[in-house]
Amino acid sequence: MGTNSSPDSRDCGRPSLDGKSARKRKKSRPLDDSLLRDLALSYAARFATTGAKLEGYLARKVRERGVAEDEDGRTRDLNITGLVTRLIELGYVDDDAYARMKTRDLTARGYGARRVEQALWAAGVEETVREDNAPGEYRCREAAIMLATKRRFGPFGRAADPDDESEDLDAQRKTREKQVAAMLRAGHQYEHVRFILDAANAEDVEEWLAEARDDEDNEGHYGF
Repeated sequence: MGTNSSPDSRDCGRPSLDGKSARKRKKSRPLDDSLLRDLALSYAARFATTGAKLEGYLARKVRERGVAEDEDGRTRDLNITGLVTRLIELGYVDDDAYARMKTRDLTARGYGARRVEQALWAAGVEETVREDNAPGEYRCREAAIMLATKRRFGPFGRAADPDDESEDLDAQRKTREKQVAAMLRAGHQYEHVRFILDAANAEDVEEWLAEARDDEDNEGHYGF
């Protein structure tokens, strides 16, 4: 009959799981100008960002890791704003490019101009840049239609059966209110929401979108 290994023998050679003997996490080095620059370049290379977002990230890292001392044991303030400004000058950070990307991404997901504005404001994009990259009328209508189609709102949903007594007016009103609220939360203009939900069929909505496209074709641009 073989001998059974004891719990102690089975655990022999395995690292202990208690906090005292577990390997401690290596502490990050305090930051100096060189390390701060490396952090900034790495962040800008990995993520689409704005000057304000990058500045906030670097400030947080300085709070977490502290500032390195010089040979005399003294510390000096790190110039985060100056570093970010220099990266903007060199093209590593571009608020305008970020705004264009964010606007296209949000409208492609069915969000309206108000949500775009909120997202760019939260990212620290200046007002003039936000205005320059605001979606035009065609993009706003297109995004609203995309959301309505995806959520099956208005003419894109199930048509009401006039012979179905369960489709009472109160239920229809509540359904419409929920759809209006959802589209407004997504940042769409009330006029756009009302047109889509009141449309008799999807073809009318497509014609409405085509009108905006024709208008912007005549003006020579689509907006973002």
